[in-house]
Amino acid sequence: MTTLADPVPGGRPGDVQRATEFAAQLERQDVRGIVLSYVDTAGVGRVKTVPTARLPEAAAWGVGMSPVFDTFLADDSVVTTDVLGSPDGDLRLYPDLDALVVLAGQPGWAWAPVDRITQEGERHPGCSRTVLRRIVADAAERHGLTFKAAIEIEWSVGLGPAPEGEFVPAAPGPAYGAARQVELSDCTADLLAALAAEGVDVDQVHPEYAAGQFEVSVGALDPVAAADRSVLVRQTIRAVSRRHGLQVSFSPAVFATGVGNGGHIHLSCWRDGLNLHSGGNGRYGMTGEAESFLAGVLAHLPALTAVTAPSPASHLRLKPSQWAGVFTAWGRETREAGVRVVTGTLGRREESANLEVKPVDLAANPYLALGCVIAAGLDGIASATPLSEEITGDPARFGPPEAAARQVRRLPASLPEAVQEFRGDEVLRAALGPVLADAVTAVRLGEAAAVEGLDDAQVAAHYRWTY
Repeated sequence: MTTLADPVPGGRPGDVQRATEFAAQLERQDVRGIVLSYVDTAGVGRVKTVPTARLPEAAAWGVGMSPVFDTFLADDSVVTTDVLGSPDGDLRLYPDLDALVVLAGQPGWAWAPVDRITQEGERHPGCSRTVLRRIVADAAERHGLTFKAAIEIEWSVGLGPAPEGEFVPAAPGPAYGAARQVELSDCTADLLAALAAEGVDVDQVHPEYAAGQFEVSVGALDPVAAADRSVLVRQTIRAVSRRHGLQVSFSPAVFATGVGNGGHIHLSCWRDGLNLHSGGNGRYGMTGEAESFLAGVLAHLPALTAVTAPSPASHLRLKPSQWAGVFTAWGRETREAGVRVVTGTLGRREESANLEVKPVDLAANPYLALGCVIAAGLDGIASATPLSEEITGDPARFGPPEAAARQVRRLPASLPEAVQEFRGDEVLRAALGPVLADAVTAVRLGEAAAVEGLDDAQVAAHYRWTY
């Protein structure tokens, strides 16, 4: 359970006492420092760290960090908006003590996600975790809805260090192959042990399609905790791999061609303990609200890609007929559709039915991605948006007239096109608020400008080791 209350100067009720007790316990476990973690608009994880003994002070008064990081690009250059991007000002980072965990892959360290507030004690409008908390709380208050979410994590494992930033696959065996599992069995066994020690329930871990590529699927949580878990799992994968002399990349496209790394979102809506994606009178057991939620996601999917696939490298991955989900289409277990309806196995559908949003990768800030997907779905519910017909097979086969008749659109083929869609989407911009929405636009256009003139291989190399 994540802390839903906003931080306050002096600490939320009970936080300082809890932090004092945690610090003493952690020091007895030889934990020397706390990683205070957040994700910026570009999708890059940023941190401050404090000695374990300073945790109570961090819980009371936060830790300082400049707001300029809200407009950092992935290469650490800075763009500006009318509000963000200057060298002025300071924010306070407050750890969520409910999410504090000892890092099994980094002996001597613990980790906690943070919310950011101003020095005056107000919500920072650029804090993506705070925005997601607000969206989730509003959904509960206005619609009586809660959510379960999980983010798949795909990554590429390379031999390290590679010369001049190159990627040399550490496990070049066949896709999904037993050989690849054997080649990295020591590392993945240690990864499973570390995740278990951190309280992360793993559904499966396995070799994926591309050379050196693996995937881990984890259990569903509330959206804020799911986003936290995505960040924690990636930190753990990186740390464990490094201890085995390996490099990892979560970039959407390690190479210019071929299958890239995704970060698909699984999401289900619940009310009063019942899953709205099962047991209803709609298609595949969906309730009317679940169908409208899906329709809302599809309606906003072109604009959503500015948030869920936010890097120039993302568009090297988002290609038709590669299971990347680049069309505004849905289908039961249809992996070429933008949204895949997962009913689950007979006998477990009430608990496992969900939607998989496919045009998502791990360059995305997970808090922004989940918040915008939920906002899109809620707009569908509020508007009682009718759900289009199901698509089977590959939507790429449709000619323009048939695609239009079926309401199937190709998603934006470039980052500037995605930004144009996002700029015109009042629902998503309102969900983020004007400050954060403008930051998203500025950062995306900045990323596009940063790689202008580069060919696809150069774009892949530019972002290969960023994420």
